[in-house]
Amino acid sequence: MASRAAPITAAPAYAERREALRTYFDRTARRAWIDLTSDAKVSRIRRTVRAGRDEMRETLLGWLPADLSGRSLLDAGCGTGALAEVAADRGAAVTGVDVAAGLIEVAEARSSASGACFHAGDMLDPAYGEFDHVVAMDSLIHYRADDLASAVTLLAARTRHSLLFTFAPGSRLLAAMLAAGQYFPRADRSPAIVPIAEREVLRRLANLPGWRVGRGKRVARGFYTSHAVELVRER
Repeated sequence: MASRAAPITAAPAYAERREALRTYFDRTARRAWIDLTSDAKVSRIRRTVRAGRDEMRETLLGWLPADLSGRSLLDAGCGTGALAEVAADRGAAVTGVDVAAGLIEVAEARSSASGACFHAGDMLDPAYGEFDHVVAMDSLIHYRADDLASAVTLLAARTRHSLLFTFAPGSRLLAAMLAAGQYFPRADRSPAIVPIAEREVLRRLANLPGWRVGRGKRVARGFYTSHAVELVRER
């Protein structure tokens, strides 16, 4: 595993939130996320989150070329490496980056035969280089609209073909679920999610130079709700 001090590459609010997430995933939720991303027995609440994440992962992988041979891919916020492993098996040269060193250790152990390369650090760090494809699955859902838009812009500058990311869609239902989540057992809680209206996300992306918005899909499974967006580089 390669670790590095992560530079502040976006607004201070992004850096502060990133550090809070690192603390959460490394200290509080490491065991819970190992179980969530495996076939271990989990609570009913977490079963719905697992099912939703599985569907979202398949959606994003389906938006990538079936044959990724000769392509490079950044899994930005790779967690325990499930998406990175599949992309590597399809031929991609995969770099997985996550703020939580503990999850990177799990990713390395699980994906040792796939050839993916994992790093603990800031997914926005330009030192990781440029890529044909970038995927940021549920790694931006904890940030405000300004920080999300800034992060997407920074990632887009290092992407040659397509950039796929998810956000938490603003809705009354999601707001109600987030409010209800405060009463869950601590082990079933996740870091605060920041809902953003779909029109607000698309408005901020409309003027991203050299890019067009492609496909979109919302996945809602119990206590998991996330919306995927495909950005395609214009030629």
